[in-house]
Amino acid sequence: MSSQRTMDNITTQQTPTLSKSLVFTMATGAGLSVASIYYNQPMLGNIGATFHADVSATGFIPTFTQVGYALGILFLIPLGDRFDRRNVIAIKSLLLALALFLCSIMPSLNNVLVASLAIGIMATMAQDIVPAAANLAPEAKRGKTVGTVMTGLLVGILLSRVISGAVSQYLGWQAMYQLAALSILLIGLSLWRILPSFEVHSSLSYPGLLKSMLTLWKRHDGLRRAAFAQGLLSVGFSAFWSTLAVMLHTHYGLGSAVAGAFGLAGAAGALAAPLAGTLADKSGPARVTQIGCAMFAMSFAIMFLLPYFPVNGQIALIIVSALGFDLGIQATLVSHQSLVYGLDPTARGRLNALLFTGMFIGMSIGSVLGSQALALLGWNGVVAVATITGILAFIIRITDRAV
Repeated sequence: MSSQRTMDNITTQQTPTLSKSLVFTMATGAGLSVASIYYNQPMLGNIGATFHADVSATGFIPTFTQVGYALGILFLIPLGDRFDRRNVIAIKSLLLALALFLCSIMPSLNNVLVASLAIGIMATMAQDIVPAAANLAPEAKRGKTVGTVMTGLLVGILLSRVISGAVSQYLGWQAMYQLAALSILLIGLSLWRILPSFEVHSSLSYPGLLKSMLTLWKRHDGLRRAAFAQGLLSVGFSAFWSTLAVMLHTHYGLGSAVAGAFGLAGAAGALAAPLAGTLADKSGPARVTQIGCAMFAMSFAIMFLLPYFPVNGQIALIIVSALGFDLGIQATLVSHQSLVYGLDPTARGRLNALLFTGMFIGMSIGSVLGSQALALLGWNGVVAVATITGILAFIIRITDRAV
């Protein structure tokens, strides 16, 4: 009887009622942690001024951060299938806060690059929170729950630019990193207190976990398509956001605070993530990915019309485009996650790792391609990169025989 009571207690801990406050805390944690890798984008000019570095040198800061994120996803996220995800999240929150603080006191640009790599690696706590939400949610509401948590994550990505643009302009970029470190400490403590312990789904060794990811990649065509399509969209997404501040300053004489404020348009699109999740629950995620990819490509293509508008009209068109392509990429991402989480419930951490590795490899490539396209071809070059990647992602989705 005592043994049965103990097992009942364990089961209750592993499958608690998914309250609104729990979902909100996870969404906030996902948003604050992933925001850590985007704070730098509107601050590159300020950082460059501090270290007397040009745009080509400071452009490596977001690249190192995104490479770190991709490495952390590939090599650390699988640990969520092997260890209690609650503990993994807590440890990463401490290390991420430390990396953010160290970045604020680094004496040289090279040191900032090293700290940026560490920030990217530890910011993957966001990708431990999302599978945690999927595990806690009932199957019929998994898409909606993941979509809600992803809203927090995506709002964090987009509002990070608004916040860092303003803070760096008025308080300095060092203050932004220090405030970010404090926010991670606070949300890490909150998650530690509110999250239950999670069941361990695998007894594989660490090398075994990594090897099993190759097996999962080979086994699931749906996973490969999701990773490639989301990776292509991420190339265009990153190309736009990593060059926007430079373009706005060069063409319109606007500062970092204004550049960051463009994130508000994308944040509005992020609010549709739960709707995308609900739609994926009802009609299937593959259909939603097709709509999202098409919206992404068309939203970028309309920016080819910029020369035909007056200055105020050009700014308005860029805002409309940002709203459209952010909505498209977010709907596609939520649907891709719903798709891959359904492939193998015992391997969600590893499936998530593979999906987001593709996504952030795309982010890293996009930062480089965007900078080069802007330097060689101007803003139309950046728009062309994003439009083409959106079209290629759409082709991948419409040729999926499983739809």
